[in-house]
Amino acid sequence: MVNYLLQITADLENLTDLQPQGGCDDPNFSYLFKLKCGRCGELSQKETCVTLNDSVPLPVGKGTTHLIQKCKFCGRDGTVTMVPGRGRPLSQETSQSGKFSPLMLFDCRGYEPVGYVFCGGWKVVSTDGTTFDDVDLSGGEFAEYCEKGECPVMISNLRATFDVVK
Repeated sequence: MVNYLLQITADLENLTDLQPQGGCDDPNFSYLFKLKCGRCGELSQKETCVTLNDSVPLPVGKGTTHLIQKCKFCGRDGTVTMVPGRGRPLSQETSQSGKFSPLMLFDCRGYEPVGYVFCGGWKVVSTDGTTFDDVDLSGGEFAEYCEKGECPVMISNLRATFDVVK
């Protein structure tokens, strides 16, 4: 078993607290990424989607996981289990320092997550307190005008990484 921590960063202009719509542990938020087989190194053709809301029973023993997938090349089964409670919003301060903010922890057995894909369902707050809901980051950026603060707001230069943690 290896734990991978998904971490994100971006350039935030007049914005702070970038996170999934329902918070970092939003049960309906979809995480999209490719999987690399731990046995043969084959990379999945399509992105895999996992959410906290969707779980399946483990084939052996008791318990559940969020994904069971068979490698199309070598036939080996692998699982991905999400571990909530480690994420926090990306603040303007963290963004400006060039650091990453943790989003979700994945317990992976037989697979390694690679290539996180940003999609819709995000929330961000302007520096004057205006909330922007259901932000779609699939295009790689977000730009809007904040009426209350009378300033442009923008998310750009999105980056994500999966780091091995203990």
